[in-house]
Amino acid sequence: MGLLSKLMELGNSVNEAAEDVGRSTITDYGEPVYSLYTSLQLGDLHRRIDVTDEQGNVKYYTKSNIIQIWDETDIMDSSGNVIAHLEKKPISLHEIHYVNMADGRNFTLSNELFHIVDDITNIEGLGWQIRGNVLGLAFNLVDADEQPVASIGRKMISIHDKYCIDIYQPAYEDVIVAIVIQLEKMMEDRRDNESSSSVSFGSDNN
Repeated sequence: MGLLSKLMELGNSVNEAAEDVGRSTITDYGEPVYSLYTSLQLGDLHRRIDVTDEQGNVKYYTKSNIIQIWDETDIMDSSGNVIAHLEKKPISLHEIHYVNMADGRNFTLSNELFHIVDDITNIEGLGWQIRGNVLGLAFNLVDADEQPVASIGRKMISIHDKYCIDIYQPAYEDVIVAIVIQLEKMMEDRRDNESSSSVSFGSDNN
């Protein structure tokens, strides 16, 4: 099987997983209150991610440094206020990703946990769980009472990496956005690392 065929097969698997997550969520929990959308701006040196409403209005966006010791990103609202600060710190064999909300709430995500396509992951500091296809950013967020917080899935094909965030608990909108953006950045880091490894491996064979 050629590389293109493998990529197409992977893309189809991700899209199918996203559809499955959406179907199961609506079946179990009903229609969401509303939806938001994330879009990675290709070609932006700062790798900006916009979060828009259903009318396409920007509600949140990211602001990152290009060169830094620690990978740090701020999430801003449409008025330019910081709502969350994201950090990545290599402290062991894996990287810990920190989310610090502007209101003082803090929680962590670890990319060591995101190796299984269908898994259950705890979000330390919130008591929430991520359930579904994390690698494909197709999953559900549930709170400590097993109630749905949000459902995330790739529901459209675009030149951008674009995902739909179905909101079930609007009071946690800023936290949901922070989790989704941190996960997108974790997957982006993984893709960059895999690309670097592939280039290094190819150079060694020359």
